[in-house]
Amino acid sequence: MKNVLLLLLHWPFWVLGQSAVAGDRPPRVALHVLGITQDAGLPQLGCSKPCCSKDGQLRERTPVVSLGLVQSDPSFSVLLEATPDITNQWQMLTRLNKEVEPSSIFITHAHMGHYSGLLQLGREARNTKGVKVYGHKSFTDFLRTNQPWKQLVDLQNITPLALAERAPLIFGDVRFVPLRVPHRDEISATYAYLIEGPSKKALFLPDIDKWEKWGISIDSLVGSVDYAFIDATFFDEVELPGRDLREIPHPTVRETMQRASAWPLALRQKIYLIHFNHTNPLLVAGSEALREVEDFGFRVCRVGEWVAL
Repeated sequence: MKNVLLLLLHWPFWVLGQSAVAGDRPPRVALHVLGITQDAGLPQLGCSKPCCSKDGQLRERTPVVSLGLVQSDPSFSVLLEATPDITNQWQMLTRLNKEVEPSSIFITHAHMGHYSGLLQLGREARNTKGVKVYGHKSFTDFLRTNQPWKQLVDLQNITPLALAERAPLIFGDVRFVPLRVPHRDEISATYAYLIEGPSKKALFLPDIDKWEKWGISIDSLVGSVDYAFIDATFFDEVELPGRDLREIPHPTVRETMQRASAWPLALRQKIYLIHFNHTNPLLVAGSEALREVEDFGFRVCRVGEWVAL
């Protein structure tokens, strides 16, 4: 945790959290939390509510959902999601990775907060060479055929690589298994990722419509992993008055808690809530919602945390 604290001193907007693993430094394979909010982050454009501003000033930035995978061989580091906050997330992962930049990005789907950061890899910005971008075939096809993403491909800033559902990809000491999940697939299909390290397994599932729409039981899946980073966009259905949540379906945190009410505590403690809308009270330190969720046994992700794989 000591090394993480030193890194965070350079990032004024990071939300300081506690390490999920004891000890001063992460093991040879670790997942780092680089961002926790919904696609638009916090504060959001045009929002003057207390969640986004205080005393007429915008609150400090809380970055969009992203994880960083670091392995003993720094050539196998991975950025999960290319968010609007990729500039700082890329640099933080590079520092965690012995100053070696990530060579691969795994994308869940083509919604704004999950892939728009790829533009920063273009020749107007970092001008990377051959960064591998993994995702569903519908996503990689989209990158190859639509501007401005096509230019990134044509200039070899990125190399899109399609992953077949449930087909494992061995990547250094880690195995990635993509799982198709139901979500608003206007541009591409959506994947969750099982990330299997030498000793632990994690699930990364920041977006899904509703648990009951999925052909996989989230109950059984949580039981098969050690950490489950799952969709917590909205705390409850009254969070956005005047907005029809049927247009933007997500399992609310209360719905997930109701589903998990019969789980033993050890199973509930595997849940790491992530992908919070700017209105979500779980982002507010000391809130009643936060106490309720933590008393229930769920964990609320903080930027700077890491878990061992």
